[in-house]
Amino acid sequence: MKRIFTLLILFFLGFPTVVHACEVCQKNQPKVLRNITHGTGPQGNIDYIIIWSAIIIVALTLFFSLKYLIRPKESASDHIKNSIIE
Repeated sequence: MKRIFTLLILFFLGFPTVVHACEVCQKNQPKVLRNITHGTGPQGNIDYIIIWSAIIIVALTLFFSLKYLIRPKESASDHIKNSIIE
């Protein structure tokens, strides 16, 4: 267990240096995404719309999944859980 914990600490301490993009990719990236990813990055405004749409969908999905997992509010008498439990 101690060995695994030590390896995890070393991995996370070294992780930020591994994530940086190479010099060629840094030059091809827009200013916002520099030093984050490899490749050319978004090519136009439609790419940013697609990215932000995906971020919003993921955030809403995460919010509602946590909301309904923490407080499901299933108190209706005709809810399926009541027919299974009874």
